[in-house]
Amino acid sequence: MRIAVGSDEKSHLTDAVLEELARRGVETELYGALNPSGLESLWPQVGRNVGKRVASGGCEEGMLFCWTGTGVSIAANKVPGIRAALCADGATAAGARQWNHANILVMSLRVTSPEVAKEILDAWFSTPYGDGEDAECVARVSAIEQSFSVAPARR
Repeated sequence: MRIAVGSDEKSHLTDAVLEELARRGVETELYGALNPSGLESLWPQVGRNVGKRVASGGCEEGMLFCWTGTGVSIAANKVPGIRAALCADGATAAGARQWNHANILVMSLRVTSPEVAKEILDAWFSTPYGDGEDAECVARVSAIEQSFSVAPARR
């Protein structure tokens, strides 16, 4: 599995999560402050870049971090096809996967401990997307997204 991982800052949490992903055999592409090449690390760009990689199919899933987690969630969710979910615990991560078909996991750098992050990862990776009513709801969200698609402005 290949996951795009981005953050607007590097921290003990991002280090712990990257170490855990490597232990699980997950291949990662790094964005923002996690990428040593010095690419853009402001949270809007990090969210956008990870969202684009997932939406294009270049990575199967994504993972994002910022101080509260809300900024990168908002930015990533502007990319069509992205369902980024800010998760503070394993139950929320499982629900985001099952009911919302979330394809980007977001964690807060401020409140998530490495121990809780591991529980979130356990739930994220072990919960399949739901079907039936869950899939119907996701399809309705996609229809909302498509209804707001607009053609680029003419110059």
